[in-house]
Amino acid sequence: MRTALISDIHANLAALEVVLADIDRRGVDRILCLGDIVGYGPDPKECVDLVAKRCEWSLMGNHDFGVLYEPTNFNAAAESAAYWTRRQLEPSRKENGTGAEEVADATRRWDFLGQLRVRVVFGPFLCVHGSPRRPINEYIFPEDAQNSARKVQDIFKRIKPASVCLVGHTHVPGVFTDDPDFLPAAEMAEGIHRFAAGETVIVNPGSVGQPRDLDPRASYAILETGENHDPQSVQFFRLDYDIQRTVDKIKAISELSDWLGERLLQGR
Repeated sequence: MRTALISDIHANLAALEVVLADIDRRGVDRILCLGDIVGYGPDPKECVDLVAKRCEWSLMGNHDFGVLYEPTNFNAAAESAAYWTRRQLEPSRKENGTGAEEVADATRRWDFLGQLRVRVVFGPFLCVHGSPRRPINEYIFPEDAQNSARKVQDIFKRIKPASVCLVGHTHVPGVFTDDPDFLPAAEMAEGIHRFAAGETVIVNPGSVGQPRDLDPRASYAILETGENHDPQSVQFFRLDYDIQRTVDKIKAISELSDWLGERLLQGR
C-alpha cells in the first residue's frame, strides 16, 4: 500500500493544492494528515474542507486544538492567528445575517475539527502530532538526538509495541533512529529511507504549509507498506508553490502578522 503523509498545512491553500496534485500524479492508495490543518495561514475553511474530503483521517495538532479551545503557550502572532481562525470557523447564528447553507458548512467544519483524534494506531504504526509522551504538543527536534539523548530514549520506549511512529509538529522532514540519530530527508539518496527489519524509528514528513528547515518548498512523504502494514520504505518530496500568493493573503488580513508571511519565504 502507498500512503501519502501530510502534516502542518497551517491554512496554506496554495501549498496544499500543489501537494495534493502531486500526490494524485503518483497514484497513492490513501492520504493521512498528522495534524495542524489550521493556524498561521489565511485559508482555514478551504484547507479544512480539502482535508475532510481527501484524507482518510487527520490527527489533532496543537494549532487545531488552540483554535477549538485555547491557544496556550503560543507566541503573540500565533495566538492572534488562532483567534482570527476561530472567528472564521465558528458557526454563526442565522439571525446575524448568515445563510442556512453557510451555517451548515461552518458546523460541519467545526464538528470535523472537534472529532480529530489525538492518537491512531494501525499495524506496527503509532501516529501522533507531537510525540508519544505528549501527543499534541511535544516537539522532537533533530538536535535532540545529540543534545537530549535521555528524552529521545524515553520517547522511543513509549512507541512500543509499535515499531514506527509517524509525527509532525517540528516541520522538519526526516527519520529518527534509536541510536539515537536524526537522518535529514535532504541527505537521503532520492529522498528514500528503507526500513530495516525490526528497527524502531520516528518519521516526520515535514510541513506542507510552513517548512522550517530553511527550504521554503512544501514537504510531504509517501509510505510504502506490504502485507499487514509491514513497513518497507518512506520517500520524501519537496515541491515549489506560489508562496507569494499566501504571503499576499496574510498581508491583507490585519489580524495576521506580516511576519507569518515573511517566514514562509525563508523556510523558517
